[in-house]
Amino acid sequence: MITRRELIAALAAAPAAVAAHPRYKLGVTTNTRGGWENDTWLAFREAKAAGFDHVETFIHYFKEAWDKNAPPLLQPRIDEIGVKFVTISNGAPMEMHFEDPSKQATIIKEHVKLAQFVKALGCTHLKCNAGPPRVMGNTGEDLRQMVKVYNELGARLNDIGIGFAPHAHMWSQFETRREVEYILEHTNPKLVRFVLDTGHITMAGMDPVALARTLGHRIVEFHLKDVHARYRGGARVRIDRNDSLKDPIFFALGTSGGVDFPGLADHLATIGWSGWLTCELDSSPMRPPLEGAKINRAYMKEKFGV
Repeated sequence: MITRRELIAALAAAPAAVAAHPRYKLGVTTNTRGGWENDTWLAFREAKAAGFDHVETFIHYFKEAWDKNAPPLLQPRIDEIGVKFVTISNGAPMEMHFEDPSKQATIIKEHVKLAQFVKALGCTHLKCNAGPPRVMGNTGEDLRQMVKVYNELGARLNDIGIGFAPHAHMWSQFETRREVEYILEHTNPKLVRFVLDTGHITMAGMDPVALARTLGHRIVEFHLKDVHARYRGGARVRIDRNDSLKDPIFFALGTSGGVDFPGLADHLATIGWSGWLTCELDSSPMRPPLEGAKINRAYMKEKFGV
């Protein structure tokens, strides 16, 4: 809990919110549909051109290095472009049915391998998506199994010096308020951290700023994206997965008004939070991803001082 002295110091520093924050580390995801999704090296170069020094993507973009368990294969091109990794997320071809006890051993083995892979590239946490949802939603037993696997992964990754951070995501088995609240209440907060995605949390019916206040320093990374203004504070009706190029629901920061980013910035400054602020644009049908990244970069400087 923050002390009175710490609170006074944080409030005293509040006028400097638009100054550079050494607590914040800035990144960008680089799998944006509409130009970046099929060429990760182009995405890295354009992210660097937009002003980002740290990038985040998925392991399937590096199949050769993954299959050979050889992260050094990536280093020459990373060094040439001049970027480093925020983290590299799990995903296909990895096993991600966290609710299935028969898959537990494979999940643990593959995710420990990925944690060692990203650690070799200088990362300090593993962002972890979940698999597809059941048609009728998670059962109580599903959630208990997910808690069991998350706690074990948290402990195993902690042993090798990597933080474990699940990411709640629309259209996955870790999406709804019920799922988020249950899993975070029943996992060890010291070992199982959280990646808060402002877009996905909003579209799942929750207020991302309120959730940030609840979770505080348990959050190690934010994925920052905007949504339509009508969803501000949490969407009232769930939207099925759609074509993100024809009908996008996520937008560049500050362009649609569905997330209270100034309120989030104020909260983070008040509690003295430190960690990754990662801009994300799932798709960019209105403009090339490079231009969307430039919008996000300018917004981060203006609102978060980074």
